[in-house]
Amino acid sequence: MAGRGRPPKPTAIKELEGNPGKRTLNKNEPKPEKKAPKCPSWLEPDAKKEWRRLSKELTAMGLLTQVDMAAFAGYCQAYARWKEAEEFISKHGSILKTSSGYIQQIPQVSIAQQNLKQVRNFCSEMGLSPSARSRLNINSLGNTIDGDEMEELLLSIPKAEDLMGRPN
Repeated sequence: MAGRGRPPKPTAIKELEGNPGKRTLNKNEPKPEKKAPKCPSWLEPDAKKEWRRLSKELTAMGLLTQVDMAAFAGYCQAYARWKEAEEFISKHGSILKTSSGYIQQIPQVSIAQQNLKQVRNFCSEMGLSPSARSRLNINSLGNTIDGDEMEELLLSIPKAEDLMGRPN
């Protein structure tokens, strides 16, 4: 039976976001070792490229561990399939004329849409989109900003020139 409501956000993500809801964090949540999983051999070549492109950085931020292999492999594979479908569409177009004269959308359009939806879901879960990243609070060493709550609050306040735009 499926759970109700929105799936809970991982504690690591809440910590990186600065725990905006100020709810108590799950102290009993498993904390796997921050070690990158090995890239599965069965991934498509473009999926392996995407794995190599992102795995080190996600591991450094604490967002990718050994136990996340299947989820990250799913993201990489969906990315590769989305890319393949988009390349096909770019080369051949998105519609065709059937033998009976009807205009029909090629299957790669729905394949691209389905895989892009999967990619977007993985992106929001793993901090891989600009909006997901904007909620994370990571210092230059890839760690969450620790220390004084007032210091963290002051660092999060935008500067006046950023809000008003810079003079030309």
